[in-house]
This record gives sequence, C-alpha cells and structure tokens, in this order.
Amino acid sequence: MKHLDLRDIDAFVAVARTRNFRRAAEAERVSVSSLSQRLRDMEERLGVRLLNRTTRSVALTEAGELLLGRVGPALLEVSEALDQVQGLRGLPSGRLRINAPPPAVDLVLAPMIAPFLRAYPQIELEIVAESSFVDIVNAGFDAGVRYGEHLAQDMIAVSLGPPQRYAVVASPRYVAQHGRPKHPRDLLELACIRTRFGTRSIPDWEFEKAGRIVKVAARGQLIATYFGLAMQAVKDGLGFWPTFEGYVRDEIKSGALVSVLDDWCAPFPGPFLYYPSRRQPPPSLAAFVAFVGEWRKQDRRKAKQT
Repeated sequence: MKHLDLRDIDAFVAVARTRNFRRAAEAERVSVSSLSQRLRDMEERLGVRLLNRTTRSVALTEAGELLLGRVGPALLEVSEALDQVQGLRGLPSGRLRINAPPPAVDLVLAPMIAPFLRAYPQIELEIVAESSFVDIVNAGFDAGVRYGEHLAQDMIAVSLGPPQRYAVVASPRYVAQHGRPKHPRDLLELACIRTRFGTRSIPDWEFEKAGRIVKVAARGQLIATYFGLAMQAVKDGLGFWPTFEGYVRDEIKSGALVSVLDDWCAPFPGPFLYYPSRRQPPPSLAAFVAFVGEWRKQDRRKAKQT
C-alpha cells in the first residue's frame, strides 16, 4: 500500500463506477491513456487484476469488486471532509457539474448562470445538456435536473422554477389548410412533428383535461431530435408540434405560430435540482442550492406583483 496514493485509488474508483475510461478520464481531467496507464501500474504493484478490459467494455474482477466496496465509501468520506475544510476558507470554490435536459437548461437554468457565477467567481460550473437519463453519481456529476416523475426517492430535490406547460403549435398556413383540432384524437388525421429522446422509442403525446388523460400516437414524416430543426419545420408548415410553451411564447404572441388544444395542455410542476443525500454537500453545490432558494423567492415576489 505504501506504493499507492490517493490519486491511484481515485482513478480506480472513477473507472469502476463509470465502467468507461473516457468518462472517467473526463471526470479526473486527465487523458484516457494516462488514466489507463495509472490503472495498469496499480494492478502491477498490487499483483492482481482489478479490471477486465475489452475494446467495448470494462468490467470489475472479483478483486476489483472487493476493492471498490471497501475504498469507495472511504474515498467519499475523504472527499466530504476535504470539501468541508475547503469551505472554511470563506468564498465557495471548486468545480460543480450538473446534468440537465435541454428544456430545463434553456428555460430555467440559463437565466441563473451569469448571476450565480458573478456571485461566486471561484466556482467552475459545467452544465451538460442531455435528454437521456443518467446515473449522476456514476457519471461523475454533483447534481442533476429532472422533472418530478423521474426523481429517485433517495435523492434530495429542490424546485428550480414555477409550473410549466406544453403548447401544441403549427404554422398559420397549415392550420388554414387542414383545420384546427378540437380534441387530441383529431391529431391522428393530421401531420405531426415527433421527437425521439436519446435512444428510446418515440413517446405518445399525452394530454390532460379535468382529470382525464388522453394519449395519442402521433404520426408524421419528420422525427426531429434537434430543437432548431423542429422549430424550423413547424414554421415551414410540416405539421403540429408539441413543445414547452416557453420556447414558442413569442411566436404565438406575434402570430408566427398558432397554438391549439390549449384546454388540453395542463400545467405541470417545473424541474427539480436533485443530488445524493450527503451529510456535507460540496461547497460549490451548497452555494448553488442556496442561490436557487433565493432566486425562487424573488420569482415568487415578482409573480405576486404582476
């Protein structure tokens, strides 16, 4: 053990938790080759293989599983202790990594970022916009952002914003040519622009009115995973498109797009910041949680004044 240091253990834990050298190298801020070499050196010094590597996967050996089970919690304790001591310096500092779906980034997080970083100039913030669900702990994130139905029960959740809603929109030309749907099922006879999230199947469109939920398996020529493409397609008259109202509010107001089925688009709770339950969160995360709390108070005060 005298030939190992915390960097060796930290490198092993990063790879063991992510099962991916590239993601572990990004989290450790080193190259993949140097991380791989450190692990090989560590195995050589210990005289036992910890990882089984192929060109496509990384798996723990029995020795690797044993080591991770013992040193993983201990390393977390060390990290928490160092974060707590570092927090005593005064101004919170360090890196803060957050994973969030693009709509939450665009419509909720984005306005907060500049004020937050001005308030905490020693924090380095990284936000990764990703629609797919990830294990934030294994992927090396300090916190994530998701909507309520996708939150794990063992996480601490903090509301990031007020309720949101979807809007179903189309171009004025398309509505004039094909008519305005009065019920969600009317969309089955109309062209729709659909979205696939990550590698998952295309979800049904869900509507709610007076406690009644209707799901529609929309159809259409275009499946767009990129927001800019979908926005241009709906403006060009390719059909109806459901999206967060915040994305199209200005276009609806100006008449560039027409909103339909408004009475079937019920508000739903806004996104939540979530993070693992820890006795002492990192100072950078604690600072962001406090900032969000104050931001939400200001939002509520503004809402009462309008």
